[in-house]
Amino acid sequence: MTGCAAEGTAPVERPPYAMARADLGMQADATTFTEFPTAPTDPAPGGLTEGVVLRVQGDVAVHQSPGGPVIAKLPAKQLNNPTWVPVIAEHGRWAQVLLPSRPNGATGWVLEDDQVERARTPYVVDVEIDARRLTVRRDGAVVGEWVVGVGAPDSPTPRGRTYIMAAIEETVTKFSPIILPLGTHSNTFSTYGGGPGTVALHGWPDPSVFGQASSDGCVRVPDDALRLLAKLPLGTLVHLR
Repeated sequence: MTGCAAEGTAPVERPPYAMARADLGMQADATTFTEFPTAPTDPAPGGLTEGVVLRVQGDVAVHQSPGGPVIAKLPAKQLNNPTWVPVIAEHGRWAQVLLPSRPNGATGWVLEDDQVERARTPYVVDVEIDARRLTVRRDGAVVGEWVVGVGAPDSPTPRGRTYIMAAIEETVTKFSPIILPLGTHSNTFSTYGGGPGTVALHGWPDPSVFGQASSDGCVRVPDDALRLLAKLPLGTLVHLR
């Protein structure tokens, strides 16, 4: 017998997320390739966090609110990297996290259960777009600062709070040995070379671009900056100001 209680017994109340788990196959993956127009928007795009990040070890339901409707699922991998997302708010065992999907600033709530590992990164990356400067801080102390290249006026680097989503070894174009895709997208282009228009931190072979606003939206960084950035934990917060 399924779905019914025996006569004379009270039905067993199941928490909302338990029922949601059974239906995850019907939900779209929250990745850089997908869009969730009804997802909650980041309530504080310039705000700081406690540095808490969550590692998703299997498909995890993403809710509209704590215990609310399921809007997506977070898979265990993003661009063949393990999924780590930053926590921007908490409510009991529920965590509001930044999503890697469009629109920029999309968030969702996940339950911290046995499919989720909790950790902390001490790092924050600040990109001052107008000043064309990138700063890396560890527990508030500056550990590196560089002049960088940003988006051109007609393809600006998007602003807001995002994070390092993945680290990819570049084997095709060779313009940067490592590319660090962020959980945000160009507001000008829907695609970069067939991809989903994901904005990234990456190197550039011609140093004359540093200090210039000439990219398609990505942040171009010097080699020594890239070496440090590539060592930061996935899920590390990035402020594009």
